[in-house]
Amino acid sequence: MASAIEKTLVELTDKLIQLTGIQAVVTVTEETSEEGATYHVVIESEKEAGLLIGAHGQTLAAIQSFLGMALRTRTGEWHRVVLDVSGWRQKHEEYLLSLAKQAADRAKQTHEAQYLYNLTPDQRRVIHTALSEMKGVISESEGEGADRYLIVKPE
Repeated sequence: MASAIEKTLVELTDKLIQLTGIQAVVTVTEETSEEGATYHVVIESEKEAGLLIGAHGQTLAAIQSFLGMALRTRTGEWHRVVLDVSGWRQKHEEYLLSLAKQAADRAKQTHEAQYLYNLTPDQRRVIHTALSEMKGVISESEGEGADRYLIVKPE
């Protein structure tokens, strides 16, 4: 049985999708961990997923932020909301894991630092997490704001 928060997220997402005129199906599931509950919102759209994802996932991120804020307004509490559109987030995470492995392999082979630019904070977090589980390399971020980048170094 769906919780009140899951029902609210479905309602909010359905309303937003209706306003765009896009045909889509919305599902919400709750995942509980040591850090608390995370609500996974999945939008499936056969023909118009690209519009919901946007360039480099920017529209997807904006919708996710909107849903988090709208849920806070409705419930009075912050809840972690993660949005995926037609499996894009999963595919993108697999790409980032591959990028992390490639950078780690190059750093180990060349014994030189590898620099990864133009990553969002979420992308850097995924790569840092992946690299923390790999032996022989360390990672760190440097720079400020839009100029922040990730460095992969051999240990």
